[in-house]
Amino acid sequence: MDLTQAAAAGRPPVRQRGEDTRLRILRAALEVFAAEGYEGASTRTLAQRAGVNLPALQYYFGNKEGLYRAVIDLLGDMLEQSIAPVTEQIRIGLAAGPLPRRKAVDLLCDLLHAFVALVADQTKPDWEARASFFARAEIETRAALDTLHQRVMRQLIEPCAQLVGLLTGAPPGAEQTLLRTVALIGQVTVFCNRKAHQVLGCNQLDEARVRAIQAVVREHTRAIFRAVRGDAS
Repeated sequence: MDLTQAAAAGRPPVRQRGEDTRLRILRAALEVFAAEGYEGASTRTLAQRAGVNLPALQYYFGNKEGLYRAVIDLLGDMLEQSIAPVTEQIRIGLAAGPLPRRKAVDLLCDLLHAFVALVADQTKPDWEARASFFARAEIETRAALDTLHQRVMRQLIEPCAQLVGLLTGAPPGAEQTLLRTVALIGQVTVFCNRKAHQVLGCNQLDEARVRAIQAVVREHTRAIFRAVRGDAS
């Protein structure tokens, strides 16, 4: 899913011209915030990059903080719309009673599979800006980023930890469970690193390479839980 689809999803009908302008501002803001950070991005630069005047930016978002929060909300929407179907299956499965081990591994693999598609496919529009923005989000401390972190926790980390805990017989909040959860997710996020691309000898992760990454992540995940406890094949 790209920014255009994420911006349109769940919104009431609006005048197309206004929505196009709003999306253009969001795209420009994502690029500027990714490159300059919040403090380095001026409203003048944001407006110029979007090809609008300052009153238009204020009309749609109020001020720089409002625009920053809108970008964060949009990225959070992209995350949720990409992996929420699997997350919902996990919640239903866990609520229904004892989840068979094989099904738990399948769901964990499906969750990581969806996450790979979201973060690794560089053919998707705005991938570069999204990757840079998330990298900055790891080091910046603005309160607005808390909502993005909360959505990542709710949609990715917590469901993953619940399945890992079930498969290892440990509580979801136990340190070993969380260590394994971070390690599993890390085998995906490493492909956002350009050094990984250099090792692979490519400038871009296309759809074929994304499918190859998904296959390897699935294979590794199954192998981990065969080794940790029982047969997860």
